[in-house]
Amino acid sequence: MKIFPTESIRLLDAYTIENEPIASIDLMERSARALAGAIAGRWKTDTRITIFAGPGNNGGDALALARLLMERGYQVETFLFNTKGKLSPDCATNMERLAAVPDVDFHEVTSQFTFPKLTADDVIIDGLFGSGLNKPLAGGFAAVVKFINASPAQVVAIDIPSGLMCEDNTYNVSSAIVRADLTLSLQLPKLAFLFAENEAYVGEWRLLDIRLSAEAIAHTPTDYELTEPDTVSALLRPRGRFAHKGNFGRALLVAGSQGMAGASVLAARACLRSGVGLLTVHVPFYNNDIVQTSVPEAMTELDLSDTCFATPINTDDYQAVAIGPGLGRSNETISALLEQIDICEVPMVLDADALNILGDNRTYLSRLPKGSILTPHPKELERLVGKCQNSYERLERARELAQQTETYVILKGAYTAVISPDGKCRFNTTGNPGMATGGSGDVLTGILLALLAQGYAPGDAAVLGVYVHGLAGDLAADEFGQISLTAGDLVSHLPQAWQELATAHES
Repeated sequence: MKIFPTESIRLLDAYTIENEPIASIDLMERSARALAGAIAGRWKTDTRITIFAGPGNNGGDALALARLLMERGYQVETFLFNTKGKLSPDCATNMERLAAVPDVDFHEVTSQFTFPKLTADDVIIDGLFGSGLNKPLAGGFAAVVKFINASPAQVVAIDIPSGLMCEDNTYNVSSAIVRADLTLSLQLPKLAFLFAENEAYVGEWRLLDIRLSAEAIAHTPTDYELTEPDTVSALLRPRGRFAHKGNFGRALLVAGSQGMAGASVLAARACLRSGVGLLTVHVPFYNNDIVQTSVPEAMTELDLSDTCFATPINTDDYQAVAIGPGLGRSNETISALLEQIDICEVPMVLDADALNILGDNRTYLSRLPKGSILTPHPKELERLVGKCQNSYERLERARELAQQTETYVILKGAYTAVISPDGKCRFNTTGNPGMATGGSGDVLTGILLALLAQGYAPGDAAVLGVYVHGLAGDLAADEFGQISLTAGDLVSHLPQAWQELATAHES
C-alpha cells in the first residue's frame, strides 16, 4: 500500500474528480458517507456528538458528516469556525445543506466562541484542518485545540488530527495538535502515522475507502509504502524436489563474546529455522561448548581469542556473513571487525556492536560490501548519522545513509522501515510491543543471514526477513501474551510463520 506526501494526495483527488468523473462536492459526500458508516459502527445513536469544522475542505467533510449523522438519528451540535469570512466552495455548499436541515443545532463562529460542556460519554469530531495544513496552528484555532484536548470526550479526527503535518512535524507546537483517540484516514495512511512521537495525536487509525482512482494510485510514484501480506508472500521461493543443502547457501555468523553466548545461539537458531543450507558460527573458545550443545545443527569455527572476536575470517567459501550480536567492543574486536569489512566481498548483515563500532569509525561505512544490510534501532542509527530531533529527521538521515553507502538500512521500530539505496522506504506491518526484549534483534540477524545466503536479493531479503520476524512475534504473542514474550519464543514460532507465508504463496 502506497503512502503519498501531501502534494501527491491533492493530485490524486484532482485526477479522480477529472477522470471518474465526479464533482468535487460529490467526492466530499462520498467521503462523508464513509465517515458516517465508521462512526455508526462504533457508537450508538444515543451518543451525543459535537463537530468542530474549519473553513476548508476538511471542514466541508465535517459539515457533510454532521448532516448524515443527523439523518441516522444522532444528536449533533456543529460549530463552523469562519473567522475570516472565507470558506472553500465545497465547505460553503455543505454549510448551506446543513443549515437547511430541520431542527439543526448549528453555529457559525465568526469571532467569540463559547465552549460547550462535554462529558466522557460524548464524542468530538475534529474537522478543523486536514492534510492541506502547511503551518502550525496559532491564535484562536490553537485555543480550540487546547479545549478539545482538555475535554473528557472521545475525539475522532477526520483524515489527520488538526495541527499535525502529514510528514515533517519538526516545528510544531505539541499543545496545538489535536490528540485523537481515533483517526479516520481517507483512502490511504499518512507518513506521520508511522512515527512514535505522533502516537499521542493519532491514536488508533483506520483507513476508509473513498474510491480514489486506482489507476492514479498505481501510476503515481512515491518513496513510501506499507508492506502487505500478498507482496511479501510473492517473494518466497519454492524449493525444487531435487534440491540439496548446497543449493541453500553457506552462511557465516560472527557473534558472541564471553558472557554473551546467548546472542550467538539465538541468531544461529533463527538462521537455521529460516532455510540456510549450512551455517558456521565463529566463536571464541569459551563459547564453543555452549553453541555446539545448544545448536548441534551448526558448525563452529574457533577464534584465536578465548573470549572475543579477534581474528578476521576468509569469507571466500560463504555466500553471506552476519556480524555483531553479543560481539562486545574490546580493542581486539574493533580491529578485527574493521579488517573484516575490508576483506569481505560478500553481503554482510551488521547489527548491535558491529554498528556501535562503525559509529566510532564512520569512514568504514563506505567500505562495506555493496548490498549489505544494516539493522540499527534509533539510538544505533544516531551513532552512525548524528543526533536527530524526531522520527522524520531520523528517517531522512537513514535514507541518506542507504544512498551514500549503497546498503540497505533496516530502521527498527513499531513500523520498521526497510530503506533501499535508491531511498525508497517500505514500512513493515507485523510485530508487537512484546518484541521489545533482549535478543529479538539477534533473531532478525539470523533470519536475514539465512535469506542472503540462499541468494535472495538484499532488498527482498530485508523486506521478507523483517515481515516474518514480526509475524513470528505476533504468533508468539497470541500464545503467550506480549508481556511474557522472549526472543526464544520468536525462534520457536518461525516454522509457523514461514508456513503461513508458504501457504499464502501457494494460494
